[in-house]
Amino acid sequence: MEITGRLIGSGRASDVYEIDDAWVLRRDREGYADALAEAAVMERVRAHGYPVPRVRTADSSRSDLVMQRLHGPTMLAAFAAGRIDARDAGEMLAGLLRRLHAVPGRVVHLDLHPDNVMLTDDGPYVIDWANAEEGDPGLDWGMSAVILAQVAVGDEPIAGPARAMLAALLADASALTEEGLAEARRRRAVNPTMSRRETELLGAAEELIRTFLS
Repeated sequence: MEITGRLIGSGRASDVYEIDDAWVLRRDREGYADALAEAAVMERVRAHGYPVPRVRTADSSRSDLVMQRLHGPTMLAAFAAGRIDARDAGEMLAGLLRRLHAVPGRVVHLDLHPDNVMLTDDGPYVIDWANAEEGDPGLDWGMSAVILAQVAVGDEPIAGPARAMLAALLADASALTEEGLAEARRRRAVNPTMSRRETELLGAAEELIRTFLS
């Protein structure tokens, strides 16, 4: 699809352009994603009532995904603006994981964190399904925990709040398994979008997670 709208957002591997008030175009910059496969997963979970944006598959391609425009901040932006506290954010992430794993077919998101949840007037919506697959819910819990823990053991100002979010996420993490945590750490270690510093924090991140599980 030809880009005619303004750039309204950018992530590590993609850019989002405005189409109109109802739709946006997300374009992959790095060639990592298959937007058509992602759209199929989104439609699959949406059919079971899970909160994801609508997609226009006919207007999408492997690199371009046309999807519903959501109006509201990310969970991360809402936290920064004081609209949600760290504990509520962690509990919301846990609830979204449980709700997803109740969908038939063992769909896992594998990148569910505060920057991939949009808070709208209709409630939270989960975005960025590029990593989704069929798999073990324990791995999904492990990925969310490791992502938060990497921030929590870093030296950014959000480290403290990330630790509080992680504590709330893991308050009842009975679905998080040893195998899931180990595989989550392995996958994060080979993620091409991570910096060297982020990779170096994985050991400390796992140790922090285990303090909340003990």
